[in-house]
Amino acid sequence: MTGEGAGLVTRHPSGFRPDPGRVVTKLFVPGEEAPETRSRAGALVARVLALPESSVGSTVDCVLAGFSGRHRDLLAVLEHNASIMSHRLVDPRSLDPRRRLLLGAYFTHEYAVEAAALCNPSLVAHPRQDGLASGQVRVALSLRGIGEGHISSIGFATGVLGPGTRADWHPRTGPVDTGERQPDSWSRSWLRAALEHDGCDNEITATVTATLPDPFGQHDLDHALAALDPRLLERAGAAGTTQHIRELAAAGYTVRFPGDTELAQRLLWPVSATESHGMEDARFVRFTADTGVTGYRATYTAYDGATVTPRLLESADLTSFSAFALTGPAARNKGMALFPRLVGGTHLALCRGDGETMSLATSSDGRSWSGEVPLHGPTAAWELLQVGNCGSPLETTSGWLVLTHGVGPMRTYAIGALLLDLADPARIVGALPEPLLVPDEDEREGYVPNVVYSCGGMIHDGTLWLPYGSSDARVSLATVPVDALVARLEAGGA
Repeated sequence: MTGEGAGLVTRHPSGFRPDPGRVVTKLFVPGEEAPETRSRAGALVARVLALPESSVGSTVDCVLAGFSGRHRDLLAVLEHNASIMSHRLVDPRSLDPRRRLLLGAYFTHEYAVEAAALCNPSLVAHPRQDGLASGQVRVALSLRGIGEGHISSIGFATGVLGPGTRADWHPRTGPVDTGERQPDSWSRSWLRAALEHDGCDNEITATVTATLPDPFGQHDLDHALAALDPRLLERAGAAGTTQHIRELAAAGYTVRFPGDTELAQRLLWPVSATESHGMEDARFVRFTADTGVTGYRATYTAYDGATVTPRLLESADLTSFSAFALTGPAARNKGMALFPRLVGGTHLALCRGDGETMSLATSSDGRSWSGEVPLHGPTAAWELLQVGNCGSPLETTSGWLVLTHGVGPMRTYAIGALLLDLADPARIVGALPEPLLVPDEDEREGYVPNVVYSCGGMIHDGTLWLPYGSSDARVSLATVPVDALVARLEAGGA
Protein backbone atom coordinates (compact mmCIF):
# COMPACT_ATOMS: atom_id res chain seq x y z
CA MET A 1 0.00 0.00 0.00
CA THR A 2 1.25 3.49 -0.85
CA GLY A 3 1.70 5.74 2.17
CA GLU A 4 0.11 9.12 2.76
CA GLY A 5 2.28 12.16 2.40
CA ALA A 6 3.29 14.87 4.84
CA GLY A 7 0.82 13.92 7.59
CA LEU A 8 -1.64 16.60 6.52
CA VAL A 9 -4.86 14.64 6.96
CA THR A 10 -6.89 14.26 10.15
CA ARG A 11 -9.61 11.60 10.04
CA HIS A 12 -12.82 12.24 12.00
CA PRO A 13 -14.75 9.46 13.74
CA SER A 14 -18.19 10.64 12.57
CA GLY A 15 -19.74 9.54 9.29
CA PHE A 16 -22.44 7.44 7.69
CA ARG A 17 -23.00 3.78 6.96
CA PRO A 18 -25.60 2.32 4.58
CA ASP A 19 -29.05 2.40 6.17
CA PRO A 20 -31.31 -0.44 4.93
CA GLY A 21 -34.24 1.32 6.60
CA ARG A 22 -34.25 4.05 3.94
CA VAL A 23 -36.88 2.66 1.58
CA VAL A 24 -39.03 3.93 -1.27
CA THR A 25 -42.08 2.42 -2.93
CA LYS A 26 -41.98 1.12 -6.50
CA LEU A 27 -44.53 -0.36 -8.85
CA PHE A 28 -44.32 -4.17 -8.79
CA VAL A 29 -45.69 -6.16 -11.71
CA PRO A 30 -45.08 -9.91 -11.10
CA GLY A 31 -43.33 -11.81 -13.84
CA GLU A 32 -41.75 -8.81 -15.58
CA GLU A 33 -38.27 -9.84 -14.46
CA ALA A 34 -38.35 -12.60 -17.11
CA PRO A 35 -40.06 -12.87 -20.51
CA GLU A 36 -43.43 -14.59 -20.27
CA THR A 37 -46.12 -15.50 -22.76
CA ARG A 38 -48.92 -15.12 -20.19
CA SER A 39 -49.36 -12.13 -17.92
CA ARG A 40 -49.41 -12.97 -14.21
CA ALA A 41 -50.92 -9.54 -13.50
CA GLY A 42 -54.33 -10.49 -14.88
CA ALA A 43 -54.51 -13.61 -12.75
CA LEU A 44 -53.46 -11.65 -9.66
CA VAL A 45 -56.20 -9.06 -10.23
CA ALA A 46 -58.75 -11.88 -10.51
CA ARG A 47 -57.59 -13.39 -7.21
CA VAL A 48 -57.82 -10.00 -5.46
CA LEU A 49 -61.36 -9.54 -6.78
CA ALA A 50 -62.31 -13.01 -5.49
CA LEU A 51 -61.17 -12.38 -1.89
CA PRO A 52 -64.03 -12.29 0.68
CA GLU A 53 -64.78 -8.91 2.21
CA SER A 54 -63.56 -10.00 5.64
CA SER A 55 -60.16 -10.93 4.24
CA VAL A 56 -59.92 -7.66 2.30
CA GLY A 57 -60.53 -5.56 5.40
CA SER A 58 -58.09 -7.37 7.66
CA THR A 59 -55.34 -7.46 5.01
CA VAL A 60 -55.66 -3.74 4.23
CA ASP A 61 -55.50 -2.97 7.95
CA CYS A 62 -52.27 -4.98 8.25
CA VAL A 63 -50.71 -3.21 5.27
CA LEU A 64 -51.55 0.25 6.56
CA ALA A 65 -50.41 -0.55 10.10
CA GLY A 66 -47.12 -2.03 8.93
CA PHE A 67 -46.14 0.40 6.19
CA SER A 68 -47.82 3.80 6.63
CA GLY A 69 -45.12 5.10 8.98
CA ARG A 70 -42.41 4.22 6.50
CA HIS A 71 -43.75 6.40 3.67
CA ARG A 72 -44.97 9.96 3.34
CA ASP A 73 -48.39 9.20 1.78
CA LEU A 74 -48.89 5.47 1.42
CA LEU A 75 -52.60 5.80 0.59
CA ALA A 76 -51.79 7.94 -2.45
CA VAL A 77 -49.14 5.43 -3.58
CA LEU A 78 -51.55 2.50 -3.35
CA GLU A 79 -54.28 4.45 -5.15
CA HIS A 80 -51.86 5.41 -7.92
CA ASN A 81 -50.54 1.88 -8.47
CA ALA A 82 -54.10 0.52 -8.47
CA SER A 83 -54.99 3.05 -11.17
CA ILE A 84 -52.05 1.88 -13.29
CA MET A 85 -53.46 -1.66 -13.24
CA SER A 86 -57.13 -0.65 -13.58
CA HIS A 87 -57.08 -1.53 -17.29
CA ARG A 88 -57.43 -5.11 -16.05
CA LEU A 89 -60.86 -4.31 -14.61
CA VAL A 90 -64.08 -4.38 -16.62
CA ASP A 91 -65.47 -1.44 -14.62
CA PRO A 92 -62.81 0.20 -12.41
CA ARG A 93 -65.43 2.51 -10.86
CA SER A 94 -67.27 -0.43 -9.37
CA LEU A 95 -64.35 -1.37 -7.12
CA ASP A 96 -64.94 -0.39 -3.50
CA PRO A 97 -62.21 1.81 -1.91
CA ARG A 98 -60.79 -0.85 0.45
CA ARG A 99 -60.42 -3.47 -2.26
CA ARG A 100 -58.87 -0.83 -4.51
CA LEU A 101 -56.24 -0.07 -1.85
CA LEU A 102 -55.52 -3.78 -1.52
CA LEU A 103 -55.16 -4.12 -5.27
CA GLY A 104 -52.60 -1.31 -5.19
CA ALA A 105 -50.73 -3.01 -2.34
CA TYR A 106 -50.28 -6.20 -4.37
CA PHE A 107 -48.69 -4.13 -7.14
CA THR A 108 -46.36 -2.22 -4.82
CA HIS A 109 -43.08 -3.14 -3.16
CA GLU A 110 -40.40 -1.44 -1.11
CA TYR A 111 -36.86 -0.86 -2.36
CA ALA A 112 -34.02 -0.24 0.10
CA VAL A 113 -31.95 2.43 -1.63
CA GLU A 114 -28.80 1.85 0.47
CA ALA A 115 -29.05 -1.88 1.06
CA ALA A 116 -25.81 -2.65 -0.78
CA ALA A 117 -23.54 0.37 -0.38
CA LEU A 118 -23.12 4.08 0.38
CA CYS A 119 -20.40 6.15 -1.27
CA ASN A 120 -19.36 9.07 -3.53
CA PRO A 121 -20.03 12.00 -1.15
CA SER A 122 -20.04 15.62 -2.34
CA LEU A 123 -20.07 18.58 0.07
CA VAL A 124 -21.50 22.09 -0.49
CA ALA A 125 -22.78 24.95 1.64
CA HIS A 126 -26.47 24.55 2.49
CA PRO A 127 -28.91 27.13 1.05
CA ARG A 128 -29.91 28.12 4.61
CA GLN A 129 -27.27 29.72 6.82
CA ASP A 130 -29.50 31.18 9.55
CA GLY A 131 -29.22 30.51 13.28
CA LEU A 132 -25.51 29.67 13.31
CA ALA A 133 -22.77 30.71 15.70
CA SER A 134 -19.55 32.42 14.64
CA GLY A 135 -17.26 30.06 12.72
CA GLN A 136 -20.04 27.67 11.73
CA VAL A 137 -21.41 26.76 8.30
CA ARG A 138 -24.42 24.59 7.53
CA VAL A 139 -23.66 22.03 4.80
CA ALA A 140 -25.42 19.68 2.44
CA LEU A 141 -23.79 16.35 1.69
CA SER A 142 -24.90 14.36 -1.36
CA LEU A 143 -24.56 10.59 -1.13
CA ARG A 144 -24.81 7.78 -3.66
CA GLY A 145 -26.90 4.94 -2.32
CA ILE A 146 -26.74 1.54 -4.02
CA GLY A 147 -29.47 -1.05 -3.62
CA GLU A 148 -30.48 -4.41 -5.02
CA GLY A 149 -29.41 -4.87 -8.64
CA HIS A 150 -26.73 -2.16 -8.26
CA ILE A 151 -29.28 0.61 -8.87
CA SER A 152 -27.92 3.95 -7.67
CA SER A 153 -29.76 7.02 -6.45
CA ILE A 154 -28.75 10.37 -4.96
CA GLY A 155 -29.59 11.10 -1.34
CA PHE A 156 -28.55 13.81 1.10
CA ALA A 157 -27.42 14.50 4.63
CA THR A 158 -27.02 17.80 6.45
CA GLY A 159 -24.82 19.06 9.25
CA VAL A 160 -22.88 21.96 10.71
CA LEU A 161 -19.12 22.36 10.42
CA GLY A 162 -17.07 24.50 12.79
CA PRO A 163 -16.02 26.28 14.78
CA GLY A 164 -12.56 24.85 14.28
CA THR A 165 -12.62 21.26 13.09
CA ARG A 166 -15.86 20.30 14.84
CA ALA A 167 -18.42 18.45 12.69
CA ASP A 168 -22.01 17.75 13.76
CA TRP A 169 -24.18 15.69 11.41
CA HIS A 170 -27.96 15.67 11.66
CA PRO A 171 -29.83 12.33 11.85
CA ARG A 172 -31.30 11.18 8.53
CA THR A 173 -34.76 10.40 9.87
CA GLY A 174 -38.26 10.35 8.43
CA PRO A 175 -39.76 8.83 5.29
CA VAL A 176 -37.77 9.12 2.06
CA ASP A 177 -39.49 11.20 -0.63
CA THR A 178 -38.78 10.88 -4.37
CA GLY A 179 -40.60 14.11 -5.27
CA GLU A 180 -43.02 14.82 -8.11
CA ARG A 181 -42.09 15.07 -11.75
CA GLN A 182 -43.17 18.41 -13.19
CA PRO A 183 -44.69 19.02 -16.67
CA ASP A 184 -41.87 18.72 -19.15
CA SER A 185 -40.48 21.69 -21.06
CA TRP A 186 -37.35 21.71 -23.20
CA SER A 187 -35.17 24.16 -25.09
CA ARG A 188 -35.15 23.80 -28.87
CA SER A 189 -31.45 24.71 -29.06
CA TRP A 190 -30.67 22.04 -26.46
CA LEU A 191 -32.50 19.39 -28.49
CA ARG A 192 -30.65 20.41 -31.65
CA ALA A 193 -27.27 20.23 -29.85
CA ALA A 194 -28.12 16.87 -28.29
CA LEU A 195 -29.07 15.39 -31.67
CA GLU A 196 -25.86 16.69 -33.24
CA HIS A 197 -23.87 15.27 -30.31
CA ASP A 198 -25.36 11.84 -31.06
CA GLY A 199 -24.58 12.11 -34.77
CA CYS A 200 -28.26 12.35 -35.63
CA ASP A 201 -28.55 15.11 -38.26
CA ASN A 202 -31.01 14.39 -41.06
CA GLU A 203 -34.14 15.81 -42.65
CA ILE A 204 -36.42 14.51 -39.91
CA THR A 205 -34.38 16.12 -37.09
CA ALA A 206 -34.00 19.34 -39.10
CA THR A 207 -37.74 19.51 -39.76
CA VAL A 208 -38.72 18.82 -36.16
CA THR A 209 -36.29 21.31 -34.60
CA ALA A 210 -37.31 23.99 -37.12
CA THR A 211 -41.03 23.66 -36.40
CA LEU A 212 -40.96 23.36 -32.61
CA PRO A 213 -41.66 26.45 -30.48
CA ASP A 214 -39.00 27.51 -27.99
CA PRO A 215 -39.39 26.29 -25.33
CA PHE A 216 -41.55 23.30 -26.21
CA GLY A 217 -43.52 20.75 -24.25
CA GLN A 218 -44.63 17.15 -24.78
CA HIS A 219 -47.76 18.21 -26.68
CA ASP A 220 -45.66 20.35 -29.03
CA LEU A 221 -43.26 17.47 -29.68
CA ASP A 222 -46.08 15.00 -30.34
CA HIS A 223 -47.66 17.46 -32.80
CA ALA A 224 -44.36 18.09 -34.64
CA LEU A 225 -43.70 14.38 -35.04
CA ALA A 226 -47.27 13.67 -36.15
CA ALA A 227 -47.06 16.45 -38.75
CA LEU A 228 -43.97 15.01 -40.47
CA ASP A 229 -44.43 14.43 -44.19
CA PRO A 230 -45.23 10.73 -44.80
CA ARG A 231 -42.54 10.63 -47.47
CA LEU A 232 -39.91 11.50 -44.85
CA LEU A 233 -41.21 8.69 -42.64
CA GLU A 234 -40.76 6.22 -45.51
CA ARG A 235 -37.00 6.78 -45.53
CA ALA A 236 -34.65 4.19 -44.05
CA GLY A 237 -34.04 4.75 -40.34
CA ALA A 238 -36.99 7.12 -39.93
CA ALA A 239 -38.56 5.09 -37.10
CA GLY A 240 -35.26 5.02 -35.23
CA THR A 241 -34.83 8.78 -35.62
CA THR A 242 -38.27 9.65 -34.27
CA GLN A 243 -37.80 7.23 -31.37
CA HIS A 244 -34.43 8.81 -30.58
CA ILE A 245 -35.98 12.29 -30.50
CA ARG A 246 -38.62 11.07 -28.03
CA GLU A 247 -35.98 9.40 -25.84
CA LEU A 248 -33.82 12.53 -25.73
CA ALA A 249 -36.76 14.66 -24.69
CA ALA A 250 -37.84 12.15 -22.05
CA ALA A 251 -34.33 12.24 -20.56
CA GLY A 252 -34.74 15.90 -19.63
CA TYR A 253 -37.03 16.46 -16.64
CA THR A 254 -37.69 18.41 -13.45
CA VAL A 255 -38.48 16.92 -10.04
CA ARG A 256 -39.86 19.07 -7.22
CA PHE A 257 -40.01 18.14 -3.53
CA PRO A 258 -42.57 19.39 -1.01
CA GLY A 259 -41.32 22.41 0.88
CA ASP A 260 -42.00 20.74 4.24
CA THR A 261 -39.57 17.88 3.60
CA GLU A 262 -36.08 18.01 5.06
CA LEU A 263 -33.20 17.78 2.60
CA ALA A 264 -32.15 14.45 4.14
CA GLN A 265 -35.57 13.03 3.24
CA ARG A 266 -35.23 13.91 -0.46
CA LEU A 267 -34.06 11.27 -2.90
CA LEU A 268 -33.25 11.72 -6.57
CA TRP A 269 -34.44 8.44 -8.05
CA PRO A 270 -33.83 7.39 -11.71
CA VAL A 271 -36.60 8.80 -13.91
CA SER A 272 -35.54 8.44 -17.54
CA ALA A 273 -34.54 5.38 -19.56
CA THR A 274 -30.94 6.63 -19.82
CA GLU A 275 -30.54 6.35 -16.02
CA SER A 276 -32.74 3.31 -15.44
CA HIS A 277 -29.88 1.45 -13.75
CA GLY A 278 -28.61 4.36 -11.73
CA MET A 279 -27.62 7.95 -11.10
CA GLU A 280 -23.97 7.74 -10.12
CA ASP A 281 -21.16 9.95 -8.81
CA ALA A 282 -22.96 13.29 -8.40
CA ARG A 283 -20.46 16.14 -8.09
CA PHE A 284 -22.31 19.12 -6.60
CA VAL A 285 -20.97 22.65 -6.74
CA ARG A 286 -22.42 25.98 -5.58
CA PHE A 287 -22.15 27.98 -8.78
CA THR A 288 -21.97 31.78 -8.82
CA ALA A 289 -22.96 33.48 -12.06
CA ASP A 290 -21.37 36.73 -13.26
CA THR A 291 -24.52 38.49 -12.06
CA GLY A 292 -23.80 37.32 -8.51
CA VAL A 293 -26.75 34.91 -8.44
CA THR A 294 -25.87 31.58 -6.84
CA GLY A 295 -27.39 28.17 -7.36
CA TYR A 296 -26.42 24.51 -7.38
CA ARG A 297 -25.20 22.39 -10.25
CA ALA A 298 -24.10 18.78 -10.30
CA THR A 299 -22.75 16.53 -12.97
CA TYR A 300 -23.65 12.88 -12.62
CA THR A 301 -23.41 9.68 -14.62
CA ALA A 302 -26.58 8.13 -16.00
CA TYR A 303 -26.37 4.37 -16.48
CA ASP A 304 -28.91 2.33 -18.44
CA GLY A 305 -27.35 -1.07 -17.84
CA ALA A 306 -25.12 -0.92 -20.92
CA THR A 307 -23.83 2.63 -21.48
CA VAL A 308 -22.95 5.66 -19.38
CA THR A 309 -23.97 9.23 -20.18
CA PRO A 310 -22.77 12.40 -18.44
CA ARG A 311 -25.68 14.56 -17.29
CA LEU A 312 -26.34 17.79 -15.44
CA LEU A 313 -28.57 18.71 -12.51
CA GLU A 314 -29.51 22.33 -11.80
CA SER A 315 -31.24 23.60 -8.66
CA ALA A 316 -31.81 27.02 -7.12
CA ASP A 317 -32.27 25.79 -3.55
CA LEU A 318 -32.10 21.96 -3.50
CA THR A 319 -35.90 21.77 -3.54
CA SER A 320 -36.45 21.49 -7.30
CA PHE A 321 -33.97 19.70 -9.59
CA SER A 322 -33.84 19.86 -13.40
CA ALA A 323 -31.90 17.21 -15.32
CA PHE A 324 -30.35 17.69 -18.75
CA ALA A 325 -28.12 15.74 -21.11
CA LEU A 326 -24.62 17.17 -21.52
CA THR A 327 -23.43 17.36 -25.12
CA GLY A 328 -20.24 17.94 -27.07
CA PRO A 329 -17.06 15.90 -27.65
CA ALA A 330 -15.77 16.46 -24.09
CA ALA A 331 -18.99 15.08 -22.54
CA ARG A 332 -18.53 11.42 -23.31
CA ASN A 333 -17.18 9.80 -20.17
CA LYS A 334 -17.68 9.61 -16.42
CA GLY A 335 -16.48 12.08 -13.84
CA MET A 336 -16.98 15.64 -15.10
CA ALA A 337 -16.57 18.33 -12.42
CA LEU A 338 -17.65 21.94 -12.94
CA PHE A 339 -15.74 25.03 -11.86
CA PRO A 340 -17.76 27.13 -9.35
CA ARG A 341 -17.74 30.25 -11.57
CA LEU A 342 -16.85 31.42 -15.06
CA VAL A 343 -13.16 31.86 -15.76
CA GLY A 344 -12.41 34.45 -18.42
CA GLY A 345 -16.09 34.50 -19.34
CA THR A 346 -16.12 30.76 -20.05
CA HIS A 347 -17.58 27.72 -18.31
CA LEU A 348 -14.82 25.26 -17.39
CA ALA A 349 -14.93 21.64 -16.27
CA LEU A 350 -12.54 18.85 -15.44
CA CYS A 351 -13.17 15.71 -17.47
CA ARG A 352 -11.54 12.45 -18.51
CA GLY A 353 -12.46 11.88 -22.14
CA ASP A 354 -9.90 9.15 -22.78
CA GLY A 355 -10.73 7.29 -19.58
CA GLU A 356 -7.33 7.75 -17.97
CA THR A 357 -6.15 11.39 -18.22
CA MET A 358 -7.62 14.39 -16.42
CA SER A 359 -8.33 17.19 -18.88
CA LEU A 360 -9.85 20.67 -19.00
CA ALA A 361 -12.98 21.28 -21.08
CA THR A 362 -14.69 24.53 -22.08
CA SER A 363 -18.28 25.55 -22.80
CA SER A 364 -20.14 28.71 -23.73
CA ASP A 365 -23.39 27.68 -22.06
CA GLY A 366 -22.43 25.03 -19.48
CA ARG A 367 -24.16 22.23 -21.38
CA SER A 368 -22.24 21.65 -24.62
CA TRP A 369 -18.59 20.86 -23.91
CA SER A 370 -15.55 20.87 -26.21
CA GLY A 371 -11.86 21.68 -26.34
CA GLU A 372 -10.30 19.08 -24.06
CA VAL A 373 -6.82 20.10 -22.93
CA PRO A 374 -4.86 17.35 -21.12
CA LEU A 375 -3.84 18.41 -17.60
CA HIS A 376 -2.44 15.43 -15.76
CA GLY A 377 -2.13 11.82 -16.81
CA PRO A 378 -1.00 8.58 -15.15
CA THR A 379 2.55 9.27 -13.97
CA ALA A 380 3.37 8.07 -10.47
CA ALA A 381 3.08 4.44 -9.40
CA TRP A 382 -0.02 5.07 -7.26
CA GLU A 383 -1.94 6.58 -10.22
CA LEU A 384 -0.54 4.58 -13.13
CA LEU A 385 -3.87 3.06 -14.22
CA GLN A 386 -5.87 6.30 -14.42
CA VAL A 387 -6.22 9.79 -12.99
CA GLY A 388 -9.43 11.75 -12.47
CA ASN A 389 -10.88 14.42 -10.24
CA CYS A 390 -12.47 14.11 -6.83
CA GLY A 391 -14.92 16.94 -7.31
CA SER A 392 -15.05 20.54 -8.45
CA PRO A 393 -11.97 22.77 -8.11
CA LEU A 394 -11.84 24.83 -4.90
CA GLU A 395 -10.76 28.45 -5.20
CA THR A 396 -7.90 29.69 -3.00
CA THR A 397 -5.80 32.85 -3.24
CA SER A 398 -2.92 30.70 -4.50
CA GLY A 399 -4.83 28.87 -7.22
CA TRP A 400 -7.53 26.30 -7.92
CA LEU A 401 -7.15 23.39 -5.51
CA VAL A 402 -8.06 20.17 -7.34
CA LEU A 403 -8.49 16.91 -5.47
CA THR A 404 -7.64 13.96 -7.70
CA HIS A 405 -8.05 10.22 -7.58
CA GLY A 406 -5.42 7.84 -8.83
CA VAL A 407 -5.66 4.10 -9.37
CA GLY A 408 -2.63 1.95 -8.73
CA PRO A 409 -1.72 -1.74 -8.39
CA MET A 410 -4.46 -4.14 -7.26
CA ARG A 411 -6.93 -1.41 -8.36
CA THR A 412 -6.24 0.54 -5.18
CA TYR A 413 -7.70 4.08 -5.20
CA ALA A 414 -5.96 7.00 -3.51
CA ILE A 415 -6.70 10.73 -3.31
CA GLY A 416 -4.13 13.28 -4.45
CA ALA A 417 -4.03 17.04 -5.09
CA LEU A 418 -3.02 19.58 -7.72
CA LEU A 419 -2.93 23.38 -7.79
CA LEU A 420 -3.97 25.17 -11.00
CA ASP A 421 -3.32 28.78 -11.96
CA LEU A 422 -6.33 31.00 -11.10
CA ALA A 423 -6.38 32.89 -14.39
CA ASP A 424 -5.16 30.04 -16.58
CA PRO A 425 -6.36 26.72 -15.09
CA ALA A 426 -4.73 24.83 -17.96
CA ARG A 427 -1.41 25.47 -16.14
CA ILE A 428 -0.45 23.33 -13.15
CA VAL A 429 1.46 25.36 -10.56
CA GLY A 430 1.74 22.71 -7.86
CA ALA A 431 1.33 18.99 -7.31
CA LEU A 432 1.65 16.52 -4.47
CA PRO A 433 4.23 13.90 -5.40
CA GLU A 434 2.48 11.39 -3.13
CA PRO A 435 -1.15 10.66 -2.21
CA LEU A 436 -2.96 12.86 0.26
CA LEU A 437 -5.16 9.98 1.45
CA VAL A 438 -4.95 6.20 0.99
CA PRO A 439 -7.13 3.42 2.44
CA ASP A 440 -5.98 2.45 5.92
CA GLU A 441 -6.54 -1.03 7.34
CA ASP A 442 -10.05 -0.13 8.53
CA GLU A 443 -11.04 1.25 5.11
CA ARG A 444 -9.97 -1.53 2.77
CA GLU A 445 -12.95 -3.87 3.01
CA GLY A 446 -16.39 -3.28 1.53
CA TYR A 447 -18.60 -3.48 -1.53
CA VAL A 448 -15.63 -2.27 -3.64
CA PRO A 449 -12.45 -2.95 -1.65
CA ASN A 450 -9.27 -0.86 -1.44
CA VAL A 451 -10.93 2.44 -2.36
CA VAL A 452 -11.03 5.95 -0.93
CA TYR A 453 -12.95 8.31 -3.19
CA SER A 454 -14.68 11.67 -3.01
CA CYS A 455 -16.96 13.63 -5.33
CA GLY A 456 -16.15 16.97 -3.75
CA GLY A 457 -15.04 18.80 -0.62
CA MET A 458 -15.23 22.42 0.46
CA ILE A 459 -13.09 25.01 2.18
CA HIS A 460 -14.34 26.71 5.33
CA ASP A 461 -12.40 28.88 7.75
CA GLY A 462 -8.99 27.87 6.41
CA THR A 463 -9.77 24.13 6.48
CA LEU A 464 -10.37 21.70 3.67
CA TRP A 465 -13.31 19.49 4.64
CA LEU A 466 -13.02 16.27 2.66
CA PRO A 467 -15.85 13.72 2.76
CA TYR A 468 -14.85 10.40 1.27
CA GLY A 469 -16.22 6.94 0.76
CA SER A 470 -14.12 4.05 1.95
CA SER A 471 -14.60 0.88 -0.11
CA ASP A 472 -18.27 1.87 -0.56
CA ALA A 473 -18.88 0.56 2.99
CA ARG A 474 -19.17 3.93 4.73
CA VAL A 475 -18.71 7.67 4.23
CA SER A 476 -16.15 9.39 6.45
CA LEU A 477 -14.80 12.91 6.90
CA ALA A 478 -11.25 14.22 6.96
CA THR A 479 -9.82 17.71 7.43
CA VAL A 480 -6.68 19.30 6.02
CA PRO A 481 -5.24 22.76 6.83
CA VAL A 482 -5.39 24.64 3.52
CA ASP A 483 -2.27 26.77 4.03
CA ALA A 484 -0.15 23.73 4.83
CA LEU A 485 -1.54 21.82 1.85
CA VAL A 486 -0.92 24.71 -0.54
CA ALA A 487 2.61 25.10 0.76
CA ARG A 488 3.23 21.40 0.19
CA LEU A 489 1.73 21.62 -3.32
CA GLU A 490 3.92 24.56 -4.26
CA ALA A 491 7.00 22.83 -2.87
CA GLY A 492 6.33 19.74 -4.98
CA GLY A 493 4.99 21.68 -7.96
CA ALA A 494 5.70 21.08 -11.60
